[in-house]
Amino acid sequence: MENKLQELKSKIEGAESIIIFSHVSPDGDTLGSNLALNIILDKYFNKKADSVFVGKLPNMYSYLPNYEKFIDVAEIDKSKKYDLAIAVDVAAKDRLVFGTEIFDNAVYRVNIDHHKTNIGYGDLNIIDAESACVGAILYKIFKEWKLKVPLDAARCIYTSLMTDTGGFKYENTTPETFMLAAELVKTGVSPTKEYRACYETKPQSMVQFQAYVVSNTVFYNNGKIAFSKITRSDMSKFNAEDDYTEGIVEVLRTSKDVEIAAILKETKEGYTKVSLRSKTKDLTSIATDFGGGGHSFAAGCTIKKPVAIAYDKLLARVQSELE
Repeated sequence: MENKLQELKSKIEGAESIIIFSHVSPDGDTLGSNLALNIILDKYFNKKADSVFVGKLPNMYSYLPNYEKFIDVAEIDKSKKYDLAIAVDVAAKDRLVFGTEIFDNAVYRVNIDHHKTNIGYGDLNIIDAESACVGAILYKIFKEWKLKVPLDAARCIYTSLMTDTGGFKYENTTPETFMLAAELVKTGVSPTKEYRACYETKPQSMVQFQAYVVSNTVFYNNGKIAFSKITRSDMSKFNAEDDYTEGIVEVLRTSKDVEIAAILKETKEGYTKVSLRSKTKDLTSIATDFGGGGHSFAAGCTIKKPVAIAYDKLLARVQSELE
């Protein structure tokens, strides 16, 4: 690992142009990690990197420092050749979608991730499946480089940690998780303010939409499976943004007997985006069967079928997993 970190530092120091990628349908880990890295590059390496998102940038993370500096990757010339491209929390290269060409066109490509399904698609791959989030990996890197993490970067890393552990309640919450959280709080991060900014500032329409989706949940196999689907019509009815679905699948998982929960959302292209959660079952094999990936108890995929067809196919696969 030491050699990899030295290689990364050398590439950063030698790069004139740097781009940092977050994955499609960005969450708190990919966005927080992206901004934290950018802040460090600016402060300690005097590098002005482009932080880019793919698709829709969730407004719920607008409290993050430098959030307004995110660039839609669609606005970047695909022929532009960056010296260094860094993907953070991107489990598979296809999750860069139309940013893939820009990533591939870079002189040197770095992949920093914590998903066990990541096959290592970069020239340099820093993958730690034991880390709770990519923010935690970056923090270790910064400390290894003997850099003092400023408050703005610490806040971004805290969001990365807080969201990917589900508010410090998922299985990836370890003693190291709390030790890192404590170090971040010592820099000035306020757990109360960060939690409220992230989770308690929902617009009324989002609260109503999420209640609607939960109320339409169907349970199977004596309550062991919970499925709810979201159509474009549902989205329109509530004027829902893409990030309005954030956290709903976790609510389904809270039902006492549920072992596997799923939210199936119809995309603008007519495909189906799936979020899977479980208490006890490893979901990676289910997700990879449909071209996706993720963690043992939190995974996802996109099924290139209409939501009604995808629903039946996924339900059959989940039921077979529980047999």
